[in-house]
Amino acid sequence: MTKKERYKKVIAWFEKNMSVAETELDYTNPYELLVAVILSAQCTDKRVNIIGPAFFERFPEAETLAESSVEEIFEFIKSCSYPNNKAKHLQGMARMLVTEFNSVVPSDIDELQKLPGVGRKTANVIASVIFNKPTMAVDTHVFRISNRIGLTTNSKTPLKTEMQLIKNIPESLIPKAHHWLILHGRYVCKARKPRCEDCGLRPYCKFYQSK
Repeated sequence: MTKKERYKKVIAWFEKNMSVAETELDYTNPYELLVAVILSAQCTDKRVNIIGPAFFERFPEAETLAESSVEEIFEFIKSCSYPNNKAKHLQGMARMLVTEFNSVVPSDIDELQKLPGVGRKTANVIASVIFNKPTMAVDTHVFRISNRIGLTTNSKTPLKTEMQLIKNIPESLIPKAHHWLILHGRYVCKARKPRCEDCGLRPYCKFYQSK
């Protein structure tokens, strides 16, 4: 099977079996999603969604968060991973968002990455989810299963994975494809024990075919 054929079959399967694919993070506006994605680094979406209600009640907009102390922010997020660093990033992000972006979350990838705590993956998530841009955020799930299925080859870094995926996936489907891969990796193609017996991608999966 050629790579082109594999992409065509994998995309067709997802379109048929996962017509709705979206982030599992709870948010009501771009600011809330930006905070949630920063918190989600090496932390589960479920945990972030537990933290969210109290956090956003106290810090409903960037201005409130910018005026708070790192110590206070820490108290609201201490149950997530790396709360010390994330508290500093959140305060810095909010202050820059207020002073340099007039409290408006930018849509440009390069502008987003100027914000503390926002790397390429986070910037791609915001651009894709909020602004429906054809960006592909590569987290551990996307990186792992892209290689497993055979959508990427010799891809040693998230950036190389990102470039191969956006080259081969139709531009209009890239925002949704990001969630296809994440959700498939989260619930089916798990890291330690992939549930191949429950996977509809078996006929097109390089990993399964090589077993």
